[in-house]
Amino acid sequence: MIVTIPGDGVGPDVVAAARRVLDAAGSKFGFKLAWREILAGGCAIDAYGVAVREEDLQIADTADALLLGAVGGPKWDNPNGTVRPEQALFAFRTRYELFANLRPVTIYPELADASPLKAERLKGVDMLMVRELTGGLYFGKPSGEEVTPTGRRAVDTLPYHEDEIHRVAVIAFELARTRRKSVTSVDKANVLSTSRLWRKVVTEVGADYPDVKLEHRLVDSTAMLLATWPATFDVVVTENLFGDILSDEAAVLAGSLGMLPSASLGARRTAHGTFGLYEPIHGSAPDIAGKNLANPIGTILSGAMLLRESLGRADAAAAVEQAVANTIRMGVRTADLAPGLDAAGARAAGFTLAGTREATDAIVEQLLSLK
Repeated sequence: MIVTIPGDGVGPDVVAAARRVLDAAGSKFGFKLAWREILAGGCAIDAYGVAVREEDLQIADTADALLLGAVGGPKWDNPNGTVRPEQALFAFRTRYELFANLRPVTIYPELADASPLKAERLKGVDMLMVRELTGGLYFGKPSGEEVTPTGRRAVDTLPYHEDEIHRVAVIAFELARTRRKSVTSVDKANVLSTSRLWRKVVTEVGADYPDVKLEHRLVDSTAMLLATWPATFDVVVTENLFGDILSDEAAVLAGSLGMLPSASLGARRTAHGTFGLYEPIHGSAPDIAGKNLANPIGTILSGAMLLRESLGRADAAAAVEQAVANTIRMGVRTADLAPGLDAAGARAAGFTLAGTREATDAIVEQLLSLK
């Protein structure tokens, strides 16, 4: 069973699109998916006063995987608020120990013009960002703001235990073995004690993988290289805050945040694979919610990761990914990949401007037509 969490803004639009594609994949490959839906995020705050209810978490407990749209938006952006949509994400991550966030970044040649980088710098880009997800600044204590005699003061704490580093490093090296056998570990070891521990532990893990090349990079030089020669990277592993920032930077290479999927995994096993939470990396974009403008591809590709990792259906996952690639090759683009162009301008540029539903229709058609 898959539990969907449509969330806020465009979340319901893109989750509905992914459900259509996954159901079509099931029809093509001879299996049927069971679905349930729960509220989390800003919509849950409006309905129940909390970011996610315990009874909805108990429904999620019974799932093989969770498929999330997006949470949050300006409506709930009160810095003094005690209840925030993002608390739902932290609840899922901690409850299911989803300690590894995987964000693949692949460039479709047909979309090279949509990227801010020159086309020659995008050749060969195929990286996987592995972000530690349950430690570091986002979860460290103490954390908060206080008033002192000399003014307001805030503190956040950055803790890491070697076990937290070890388990995410193992995932990075194991994945690298299935790819180009290269791991880049990113830290700030010239300044931070946690980064020095990070570097030590990753080096120790790397010794168990002599067939995988390991390099250590500082986060600032990594950020520069991502914007200049991103094809340098294969698997990039880093801590929570650095991974949050760097993976969003890497996402821009694809031309739009709407293009890229993610999977958050832990150690929990399902009947067919690993339990996980799957979501596009983009935000809720409330300004285009319900307007048939959102790019569904990031969520659809997240669904493909779900099929592969949690349901053990690598065949169906590969078919979904091929259907997306074929649709892009046909010249179908949503508005985020054609900024400033109307339908006539898109045709003049050699592609077709499509809404959320039309792009999904095209992907389903391509999927069902695959031999």
